[in-house]
Amino acid sequence: MSIYFAIVVVLSAAIEAFIISNPELDGLIAGLMLVPALASVVARLVLREGFADVSFRIGGRRGWSAIGLSLIFPVVIGLIAYGTAWTSGLAGFDPPTASRGLVAAFVPFAVGMIVSLIVVSGEEIGWRGYMLTRLIDAGVPRPVLVSGLIWGLWHVPLVLAGVYAAGPSPALSATLIMVSITSFGYVIARVRLETGSVWPAIVLHTAWNSIIQGPFDGATTGAGATLWVGESGILTALTLAVAAVIFSRGRWTIVRSLPRHKKTPDVQDVAAFQTTLNAEKAGREGASHP
Repeated sequence: MSIYFAIVVVLSAAIEAFIISNPELDGLIAGLMLVPALASVVARLVLREGFADVSFRIGGRRGWSAIGLSLIFPVVIGLIAYGTAWTSGLAGFDPPTASRGLVAAFVPFAVGMIVSLIVVSGEEIGWRGYMLTRLIDAGVPRPVLVSGLIWGLWHVPLVLAGVYAAGPSPALSATLIMVSITSFGYVIARVRLETGSVWPAIVLHTAWNSIIQGPFDGATTGAGATLWVGESGILTALTLAVAAVIFSRGRWTIVRSLPRHKKTPDVQDVAAFQTTLNAEKAGREGASHP
């Protein structure tokens, strides 16, 4: 993993430093999101690991079910976190109306979702498609937690600089986004590991960015709204933390690869490539509970 992390750290530091020095060029964040994928490709080529375990196949019913869940999850989290802020008066609610043009509001959302799908793929191919599975293979304790912390820390410099997801207090925003992203990491890791496909992770991450930063943020008003909602909002962080507890429960099955000519892996296929994550047996069966 040293090659992967070396590339991620060096390139990310350079790009983030440039963005912080030139905040008007925050559009370069899209380029930053491609760094994890680039690092994973270089590491795979240098180490001759191949690309089969990324698995761009959906994985049959299990994969499609995970994709469906991925599309619903941001809506549920948004309704709970933002709904609480709206109904309690912590933030204002100003939804688009027919007079302002619902179609006009939908077009940028759809375009943004397509763009997000492309750049988010850069993150997920690197974070969940490579880093997470390598942490598991290396026997790192609580690999899902560790991967989530790394993912969160990657965002922190831009948050502290006030360039990304910053509320009234950048320090508080950085703390809260660590909670949000680390918690979200449990959800996104589970749909990735239990399907053996990177697509559910890509769809979930894309849906989150598009739905939360689109309709929910767009319908929210108020000077203090960013303290409570948004990716570094208190209510968002708390709601995601609860979701992490829910998704981390039970036994985790890691499907390491998918068969090329079947819609779903059969029992033998899974048995050959799975590890059960069990909290009571962590570290004793070659797997770790996240």
